[in-house]
Amino acid sequence: MRGRLLISSLLALAACSKAPDADDAADAPSAGPAVNVTAAPGVAFTYAYRFRLPAARIAGAQEAHAQACERLGVSRCRITGMRYQLAGENDIRAALEFKLDPTLARAFDKRGIDAITAAQGTLVDADITGQDAGAALARLATDRTRAIDEQRRLDAQLATAGSRASDRDTLQNQRADAARRLASLDDEAAGQRASLVTTPMSFAYDSGPAIAGFDASAPIRSAAAIAIGSAQLTLGVALGTAAAFGPPLLLLVLFWLGWRRLGPSILRRFVVERPAG
Repeated sequence: MRGRLLISSLLALAACSKAPDADDAADAPSAGPAVNVTAAPGVAFTYAYRFRLPAARIAGAQEAHAQACERLGVSRCRITGMRYQLAGENDIRAALEFKLDPTLARAFDKRGIDAITAAQGTLVDADITGQDAGAALARLATDRTRAIDEQRRLDAQLATAGSRASDRDTLQNQRADAARRLASLDDEAAGQRASLVTTPMSFAYDSGPAIAGFDASAPIRSAAAIAIGSAQLTLGVALGTAAAFGPPLLLLVLFWLGWRRLGPSILRRFVVERPAG
């Protein structure tokens, strides 16, 4: 009996020790904020992520994200924009924009971040904004009902209006304004509904180290990275200085060497000495 109690206690402790690990995995920083469309119904989200990774790996990561969208099909994911810019030596800036099925957005961005991690990159900025489209649609529905009531009221007045042209013109102008107001409300409502059907997501890629500075948890690696970066900067400055001032200095040196060799003979040929006395 005591043996059974001991085994039961050990199993309970093992179960308790595993639960926090699962929670910690779910709360990993690389996964981004745990926001899901089911947690906020009626809210239209916009996702924007910025990554930093080695310059040589940006094109591959961008292509991997594009292929992931294409595998979902155009009904669930569409690429709406792409940019790749070589701003300088090892200075690359790129971007990719999508329109996603809202129910797939969180899974898609997690897989996208995993692809960046596999490419030795890091998520450096995540911006998830939401617009309460449900509340906006409710307000628009109320405004639409009022606009329809206004139209009906004006139609009734037009039906019973006298023969005076000025009165009928005034009512018809008001009726036209009410119709335009109703059309504007319908357009705005269509836009709000569209924001709930597709979710915009953008990935921006920058070349370079994830975070500049010294990481105390990995001192050797951080020191080596800082040393390499410092050497690259020093070499770049030296090469830039040589490129800027090298040609003029070379011309001066050549002129000086030529003058040392040919200068005396030129002077003897063109300088006339005055006769003595």
